[in-house]
Amino acid sequence: MKSQDKWITKVAFLGISFMLTSAYAINGALPQMTKSLGVSATEVQALATTPSIVVTVFVLLSSFIAAKLGDKKTIALGMLLVGFAGVVPFFVSSYPVILISRMVLGAGFGIFNSLAVSMIAVMYQGQTRSTMLGWRAAGEQIGQAVLTFIAGLLLNFGWQTTFLVYLLAFPILYLFYVRVPDTTEMLSDEHKEKSTDAASTKHNEPTKINPLVWVLTLFAAFLVIDYMAIQLSFPFMAQSLGVNGLVVSTILSFMLVAAMLGGIVYGTIHKIFGRFTLQVGLVLMAVSNYLVAFSNHNFIMLTVGVLLIGFPMQLISPFIFSQLPNLAPLKKQSFVTSIILIGFNVGVFVEPFVISLLAGLMGNHTSNVAEAAYTTIPTLGVVLILIAVITFFTNRKKTV
Repeated sequence: MKSQDKWITKVAFLGISFMLTSAYAINGALPQMTKSLGVSATEVQALATTPSIVVTVFVLLSSFIAAKLGDKKTIALGMLLVGFAGVVPFFVSSYPVILISRMVLGAGFGIFNSLAVSMIAVMYQGQTRSTMLGWRAAGEQIGQAVLTFIAGLLLNFGWQTTFLVYLLAFPILYLFYVRVPDTTEMLSDEHKEKSTDAASTKHNEPTKINPLVWVLTLFAAFLVIDYMAIQLSFPFMAQSLGVNGLVVSTILSFMLVAAMLGGIVYGTIHKIFGRFTLQVGLVLMAVSNYLVAFSNHNFIMLTVGVLLIGFPMQLISPFIFSQLPNLAPLKKQSFVTSIILIGFNVGVFVEPFVISLLAGLMGNHTSNVAEAAYTTIPTLGVVLILIAVITFFTNRKKTV
């Protein structure tokens, strides 16, 4: 058995995805930090959002860093930055210092974000690759839930204590470094095998980046716009129905669980539906859109629609990444993965502007978020169905 096929290696590798969404784990401490640091609510919220902005920059740089250091050492560098920068606020109470530490934290995440996906393309193939991509997506959701819970427990001992949650980066890094092979060496070995084995030409590995990568990037941005439109509009839609914030927060937490389940079962879904997994996910997302859009004053119907959206999102996201080995050489996987991740991040950033623009184009110029959602979400659902139909007919004769 190859080392990467051992269960402990898979757990060690998935551990880095467990940490990827931990930037938001300390959000529960923000109110206490506002008072303790003597800053405004806007300034303290910047501590939560700054890492995600820096991530986008370093996702672009990660492939160049990996080209110099190698994949394994690049991930180690990123995890070290997460561990050390993450715990800085435990020792200091200076807002500027904490802000800088959060920027460094974001840099750490950005450095290994794409590698957490692209290394799977190098280490695994076939159904194992699909399963690992699904579990990686689930690992992010599980990590966010678990680390947020742990940070909440630590909050009982003061806001600074919550930042100790980032110490988990060190044991995860140790297990990763001891158990996971260096994919840079694996690529070198594969190149040698191909040079001596003519039969390897059957693999037909791409020699350059396929332009479809840029199409998938736009597709990723659109998916996130639709996903965030429902997630961010739900509190306002629920408020208009007189539902209290605790219920809304609970439902959003369960939406995270649904997304986690989507990642867990992705491998099985892909095994059953194969190349049609994309269409299954798109149709389910469209169903979610219409449940939300046509719920009117039916809170149960609205809730079902919101809970559903996370599940297909975690079917389509791994599916997109699973296509990249067919669209770019293995040595370019880190770069093309970075491009797709930027698409997802840009989608999050532009979502409010896109929804506002779309509502205006449809004749609804209201500033009411709930009303704008009822207007635009059905249209997004139509686009999802159109994409499902087009991709069904264009890819029905292709294998995945």
